Amino acid sequence: MENVKYPTPHIDAKPNDFAKTVLMPGDPLRSEYIAKNFLTSAKPVNNVRGVQGYTGEYKGVRVSVMASGMGMPSMGIYSYELFNFFNVDNIIRVGSAGAIQENIKIHDIILGMGACTNSAYFHQFGLPGNYSAIASFDLLQTAKTLSDKMDLTTHTGLLLSSDMFYDEDPDIYLKWKNVGVLAIEMETAALYINAAKAKKKALAICAVSDHIITHENISAKERQTSFTQMIELALNIAVSKSKNKRSHKRMEHFSSEY
Repeated sequence: MENVKYPTPHIDAKPNDFAKTVLMPGDPLRSEYIAKNFLTSAKPVNNVRGVQGYTGEYKGVRVSVMASGMGMPSMGIYSYELFNFFNVDNIIRVGSAGAIQENIKIHDIILGMGACTNSAYFHQFGLPGNYSAIASFDLLQTAKTLSDKMDLTTHTGLLLSSDMFYDEDPDIYLKWKNVGVLAIEMETAALYINAAKAKKKALAICAVSDHIITHENISAKERQTSFTQMIELALNIAVSKSKNKRSHKRMEHFSSEY
C-alpha cells in the first residue's frame, strides 16, 4: 500500500474519498441517479473515462457508489483497485440480468449466491482446476434477511457471468438453464474472485430487466431509473454492515475494560 501512487490510471481519488461499502452499477448514469436520488450530501469522487463515482450518506451512514462499466475486464479493473488500493471492504453490485427460469419475472431481484462463467478471467490465477466464484455469506445472509423484511420477491442462486452478449449459438442459455442457473449477466464472477483474493466481501444483487425465454424486457431508460427496490436493499445492507461494525467495536471496548 505504501508504494501505491494516487490517482490510479482509472480512479482519480484518494482512499479516504470512498466509504467502506461501495455500490457498483454497471451504468455510469445509474451511479449518478443513485447518488442524486438516494444519498444525502453526495460529492463526486471520480469521473475518469466518464465512470462516475460519488460518496454521500444514507440513513446517516457513509456510502459510496461508482460504476463498474460492462463486462468482466471492466469490473475486474475497478473492483481490484477499490479493494486493493482504496481500502474498500464491501462491494455490492447493483445490476440487471436476463432471466432464464420460467418462475422468475421481470423486476424480480436475484441474489447471486455464486457465479458461473465462460470467461478466461480466472486463467490468470493459474489454478489447477475450476474455481467456484461465490458471494460473501455475510452479505448474502444480510441481503436475504432484509429482503424478507422489505417483502421483496427475490431468488437466491447461480448467475452466469458471460463474456458474450451476442452469442453465435442463440440457444446456449438452455444448457445453463438445465443446470439451475437463474439468469445471465456480465460482471459478477470477476467481482467475486477479486474479493476472495483481496480477502474482502462482495455480493451481486440483480434486478431482472429482460426474460430470455418469454422475451419480455424493459427499456434502457427504465433500467436506469426503475430498480428502486434493488437499490434500497443494497443501501440497507450497507447501513446494516456499518451498524454491526460499530456495535462490534463497542463490545470489544467494553470487554477490554473488564
